[in-house]
Parts: sequence; C-alpha cells; structure tokens
Amino acid sequence: MSRKPTFEPRPSEITPAERYFTRREIVAGLVGAGLLAGSGTAAAAQGLQYRRNPAFSVADPPNSRDDVTTYNNFYEFGTDKGDPARLGGRFRPKPWSVAISGEAEVTGTFTLEDIIKPHALEERIYRLRCVEAWSMVIPWIGFPLGDLLKRFRPTSRAKYVAFKTVLRPNEMPGQRFPVLDWPYAEGLRMDEAMHPLAILAVGLYGDVLPNQNGAPLRLVVPWKYGFKSIKSIVEIRFTEKQPQTSWNLSAPHEYGFYANVNPTVDHPRWSQARERRIGAGVFSPRVPTLPFNGYAEQVAGLYRGMDLRKNY
Repeated sequence: MSRKPTFEPRPSEITPAERYFTRREIVAGLVGAGLLAGSGTAAAAQGLQYRRNPAFSVADPPNSRDDVTTYNNFYEFGTDKGDPARLGGRFRPKPWSVAISGEAEVTGTFTLEDIIKPHALEERIYRLRCVEAWSMVIPWIGFPLGDLLKRFRPTSRAKYVAFKTVLRPNEMPGQRFPVLDWPYAEGLRMDEAMHPLAILAVGLYGDVLPNQNGAPLRLVVPWKYGFKSIKSIVEIRFTEKQPQTSWNLSAPHEYGFYANVNPTVDHPRWSQARERRIGAGVFSPRVPTLPFNGYAEQVAGLYRGMDLRKNY
C-alpha cells in the first residue's frame, strides 16, 4: 500500500495568497476573462463586477480572508491544510478552457471568457462544511451552475453532470503522489446541479479566486461536504449513468456519491454531529452540525423518499 505523502509546513512557512498574486497578474487574468470593465490600475481597483444577493446569504459573519486562503483542502497541492497556499504559486490559471461533452445539444471546448461572460456575477455568503468536522463562512463570487448548464441544452438522457479537475503535476505537486486517482473527478445528479444554491465560483472577497481556493473556476454546493465542490474545473460532461467520483473510488466505505451533510451519520473515523468554526480558536466549543449544513429548507425535497443513511 502506498503511503500518503506528508507536506508539513511550519506556521511561518504558510504564505498568504497575496504573495502569489501580483496586481499585474490579477488585472491580466480579469481582462482575459472579460470580468473587468476596463484595463489598467483604475479597473484593478474595481475588482470583480458583482452584486450581493441577500436571498442566498447566511447571517453568520464571514471568516477572515486569511482563514479562507491559508487553511484549505486541495490535495493536488498536498495533504496538509497549509500546502495549497504554500505550494500553489507555480500554478497558472490562465489561459483556461473547459470541455463540454456528453448528452447535450451543444458541446465543444470553451474559453473561460465563453463560460463566464454571459452571466451576471453575484456575491453569496455560504457556509462550507468539511468532512473533518470544521466549517467556514465564505463570501463567494459566482453564478448559478444551472444557468450555465442550460446554455448547452442537455438532452432527456442527461441524468447526471460529471466534472474533472486539471491534471498538471508539474504545477500541482500533490498530483505526483498516488493519494487519489488523478485527475480529481466529481459529479452531481441533474436536479442537484440545477438547484439555485449550486454555483460556479470565480472569486471571493471581491477578487479572483486564489490558486489554493480553486482558481479560476470551482463548484460550490453548500449543502454537501466540501469535497463535492471540485476545483480548477476543465471538463463538464452530461451523462446518463451516475459518474464515478474520486473519494468514492478511493474509500467507498467512507465517502458516498451524495455527500450531503448529515449529522446523524458518522464518518467511520469520527463523529459528524458537531463541528468547529475555523478562526474561532482551538479552545472554542464545537457546535451542533445542521442537517444539509443548514440548507434543509431549500434542498431536503431533492431527497424525499431516499434513505440518507444508505445514500450517504
């Protein structure tokens, strides 16, 4: 059995995202993706053009930018929470394209500008719950996944949507080790993908996504555990059959396809009943985990009649 590599940085070695993103790089990336109103320093000061959508935001105060950009699960850069920020500087999220395939009338390869430009960007403050019993509140900037999928006119045979992450082991050092079967793969049932809570994120805190947070395009599904929110997406495929997903292939007894936050179903190695908010301090009390991560009112109907212990 292969041993998982350890990437153990000292706290002093965890570099903030700002060290990796010069203003010139940010401006170039935004202009290339059609996200700035213009070019130059004046446009850079404007950041992403978006509006706050209070209908899809929680009342909890967001975590600090430092929390969100230095404590990450992104195994493509390493298994330690500080590895993505420390080791993500070589990754180049531009130029970028996404391949659309499968059971849809419109398929092909589309640039990031093709993907994003027709959509109005929104800021939504969502909870993110990780399977290791920690959580954050993050001000994502993005647009509904369903709005994008409709553009490709999926056929009646499209029952699921599958996603893949880019494979670049020369830029993503974690991919040089057999922690998972690379590239990372995830999937949603079609009705889940079309739900208005599911978004494709292109930014946070008013700026483009840092590398360690899934630049330049990632999924956010707030009622599921964080590993469903695949990062650095390069492929979207419509399929009739349930797609294979990375963590379900790696450890099917621990990670199911659905990955809905269910505090009554323990992970084999720890309880899911309580969680700790990152940034609250190591001695802060854990709080009860909410079903569907607090989004039960909006999404529980998607699973009516299903055994959520069996379909975990």
